[in-house]
Amino acid sequence: MLVGIVVVVTLVTFVLVRQFYSALPVMPWTAIPTALLLAIGEAYSGWMTKARIDRRPGTKPVEPLAVARLAALAKASAYAGAAFGGIFAGFALHTVQLFTRETPRTEFFVAMGSFLAFVALVGAALFLENSCRIPKDPEDQRPR
Repeated sequence: MLVGIVVVVTLVTFVLVRQFYSALPVMPWTAIPTALLLAIGEAYSGWMTKARIDRRPGTKPVEPLAVARLAALAKASAYAGAAFGGIFAGFALHTVQLFTRETPRTEFFVAMGSFLAFVALVGAALFLENSCRIPKDPEDQRPR
């Protein structure tokens, strides 16, 4: 589903940017550190949540409502990251065709960096979502 979102948004963005590229302002680079910081935060939250759910020594038990909120955050981040990643991929797809000019070349690198940062955010969100799962009870796994 997330790959489908990236592909559709990339194609729509490519068509729109191709039509309106000259009227768009220069792409800011600030999406890269923002998405990377969000990815780091979600990956750390996933790591800590998994440790707390598994009741590793030195960790406090986790509240079920907090886990539900983290799972909702992870799902929303994955979809938003896929959508924004698609936007930047569509922009990069258009600017790579104009690579001989200085401004589109700079914008290509910013768009690709932003795309990769949002891919990292989607990966961290999926890790956080997976970390929120309750481990199966060993008694439930026995064959009957």
